[in-house]
Amino acid sequence: MTTATRHSYVRPSLVLLGLFTLITGVAYPMLTTGLSDVVFRSQAQGSIIFEAGKPVGSALIGQNFTRKDYFWGRPSATSDSAYNPLASSGSNLAVSNPALDKAVADHVAALRAANPQSSPQVPVDLVTASASGLDPHISVAAARWQAQRVAAARKLPQDQVDELITQNTSSPLLSFIGDPVVNVLQLNLALDKLTQ
Repeated sequence: MTTATRHSYVRPSLVLLGLFTLITGVAYPMLTTGLSDVVFRSQAQGSIIFEAGKPVGSALIGQNFTRKDYFWGRPSATSDSAYNPLASSGSNLAVSNPALDKAVADHVAALRAANPQSSPQVPVDLVTASASGLDPHISVAAARWQAQRVAAARKLPQDQVDELITQNTSSPLLSFIGDPVVNVLQLNLALDKLTQ
């Protein structure tokens, strides 16, 4: 291949590189970001939940509730602090790992101590972290398991708290895709509104 032939490929190659960089690196991201901001504004902004004009959290990231008058979520496996979205990860502990057994046993003991009136069978999602360590949802069974404690702490009738759980339960579009779940932050915000 001669030098002239090699030079004849350089210019079109550089033009195509520049063109595709503009298309895939600039135009396409701007288009998808702009469309998502128009069509799915809440989701594109992080699904932030506002109360009285102030952000209180995201519907997609759990929070570490520990007060007796609030429902508690799943344990978080994020490394440095609970529900840190910058450190999203599971624990990666094998079922045979004694550290996992100890963590689960500690969670079970703490939950039984805080909920002595509930069944000794603690729902599994209250003692195990999700794969991301950020899951904001618990099962309906996990919410109902805590309902008596929350009702007593807030001096509310149990039926009223159970109804609040029902109102804040979301089901998958198709039943075979998953089970109904409760967003812990939204349920606790509904509780706060009820007792204001």
